[in-house]
Amino acid sequence: MNIRAIALGSGLVIVAALAAAALIGPRPSMSASDNALPRVISISGLGEVKTPPDMATISTGVTSEAVSAKDALAKNNVAMAAVIAALKNAGISEDDIQTSGFSVSPKYPNYPAAQRIIGYTVSNNVTAHVKTLKNLGPILDTLVQSGSNQIGGISFGIDEPKKVLNEARKKAVADARAKAELYAEAAGVSLGRVVQISESSTITPPMPMMRMAVETVANDASVPIAAGQQTVSANVSIVYEIE
Repeated sequence: MNIRAIALGSGLVIVAALAAAALIGPRPSMSASDNALPRVISISGLGEVKTPPDMATISTGVTSEAVSAKDALAKNNVAMAAVIAALKNAGISEDDIQTSGFSVSPKYPNYPAAQRIIGYTVSNNVTAHVKTLKNLGPILDTLVQSGSNQIGGISFGIDEPKKVLNEARKKAVADARAKAELYAEAAGVSLGRVVQISESSTITPPMPMMRMAVETVANDASVPIAAGQQTVSANVSIVYEIE
């Protein structure tokens, strides 16, 4: 009885193995074309457009000192109101004026031995966008005359950069196409359709003017301004099929 059971069990195992092999069947062979690398050319292109800026962003404000924080704040409020009024009178919209910093801090003696408060300093700064560059010099002079004793961080920009950026993009694509055609001709192949495009773009401003002390500009009838040029660039990476 035991021998028959073992034999019967072995037969079942053999039948099951054969059935599984039949279900799986022979594995298909991998053709050489399945392992072939894609026939493409990957190339990058650069497009640059230089253009003069048409706007500027300035930071201006007032720093006031007094024995008490209350008096320092009162002095600063009066002076800062005059500065903001000067910006508005110069034609800068209220939407283009924004508070960028405000602080009240104690003032200590210069020598470290006596750590006692001898007064308070209040600073208030705003950022303003000047959209007519020819007015920038006179505006800086007006700010000083109105009571601003902090002017700095002047930077230039393009109010509507999309048009210039699109021109740089077209140049970048043309640059990539010219390179791809050169490589294709050298390799004895022809370019096919574009299968992928990716892009990165930048706007490089001129070197900004550093913070100016009041004494630097107060004696000038109108502050001279050199806006320079901005470089708008676009980088593209394009993948072409090879025919």
